[in-house]
Amino acid sequence: MRSLPLPLALTARLTPVAVLACAGWALSSGPESAAPAAQNKAADRTGTQSASAPSSTAAPKTYTKAPAPCDSLAKKTITSLVPGAKTAGKEIASTDQSVRRTCSWNALKGYDYRWLDVSFEISDSDDEARQQYEDRVEEKSGGGRVPGVGDAAYSVVNLTTEDDQKTREGVVIVRASNALVIVTYNGSDFESKGAPGSDEINKGAIKAAKEAVAALEGGQ
Repeated sequence: MRSLPLPLALTARLTPVAVLACAGWALSSGPESAAPAAQNKAADRTGTQSASAPSSTAAPKTYTKAPAPCDSLAKKTITSLVPGAKTAGKEIASTDQSVRRTCSWNALKGYDYRWLDVSFEISDSDDEARQQYEDRVEEKSGGGRVPGVGDAAYSVVNLTTEDDQKTREGVVIVRASNALVIVTYNGSDFESKGAPGSDEINKGAIKAAKEAVAALEGGQ
């Protein structure tokens, strides 16, 4: 058999190697090798979607609407705190009664004047109500905590003077879950130009707040 020239012999030997190398490249770069990469990308997309999805649903609200404020106090409480007032009270107009309602009683008996407000405010969550409670307490500095009323309660009494007439006002703020109960109680003596004592106003406001919170809890 005649020997092939050297260049042709090298070509003949290297050709099978080149063919195998090409076949190996084709196998490694075909659809089967691409599948793991596609799976990894799909897994990455799934992980991203899971991370962006909400982790939990919002907690249900304890109170979904404000109770009727004019029915929140006993009639004997109203006649005691606001002598001469109509026990039915007067509800103040509200843009949304489901979230805020207020009732007011006021009367002048002789020279003594008294005014009482009871308000209910409903928030979307306990955290929102807690923040609103803390903001209100910060605005009304100088008072103190009231134990045993709602989740948290605070009262403050202030004396103001206008045209030589003194007025003493007490405010009680209570948080109960996602609701706030706010009581305002004030009084003046138009004969002496004086005002009721701090203890009378503070105790009256706290008494009304306790009854209002009970009405809130009873109507849930």
